[in-house]
Amino acid sequence: MPRDGSGSERARKLYTDEERARRDSTVWTLVQGILAPVQFLVFLVSLGLVVRYLWTGAGYEAATWSIVIKTGVLYTIMITGSIWEKVVFGKWLFAPAFFWEDVFSFVVIALHTAYIWALLTGSLAPRALMVLALAAYAAYVVNAAQFLWKLRMARLQAEAEARSEAQSEARTSGMEAAA
Repeated sequence: MPRDGSGSERARKLYTDEERARRDSTVWTLVQGILAPVQFLVFLVSLGLVVRYLWTGAGYEAATWSIVIKTGVLYTIMITGSIWEKVVFGKWLFAPAFFWEDVFSFVVIALHTAYIWALLTGSLAPRALMVLALAAYAAYVVNAAQFLWKLRMARLQAEAEARSEAQSEARTSGMEAAA
């Protein structure tokens, strides 16, 4: 454990002040903020279509197209997320603050890509393709939860820093008034 406290403080903080400033000023934050709910909406529609196919045997083509669209949105959010990470943290991927989210994102991408490969090569039957899609979707839900947790941690960090700043200002004002 570092004795000067800087390493332990960094371990607790999701963003340094400079990283937060870059995060707040880049257009890529807005892009991610738009794409994430779009991807979730596409996921929900596709999940419904996949479950419908598995339950009734109807709607294979619609379910297939929805998975292809979901995969395209996933690739888009991964590419733009990598750009965001480069702007904010100076690394295309695997910045310490988002290392495990990035690792699991590759699991999600691998499963979606396996689906596309199996679809294009005909190596899996329709039902097996849909089960593979469900596995990809389960991984996506875990990954989305990781990112939502990080958003919450960032919000809590910002609130704690604002409280600390307000307390510091109050102490300074109190000292000035006493002087």
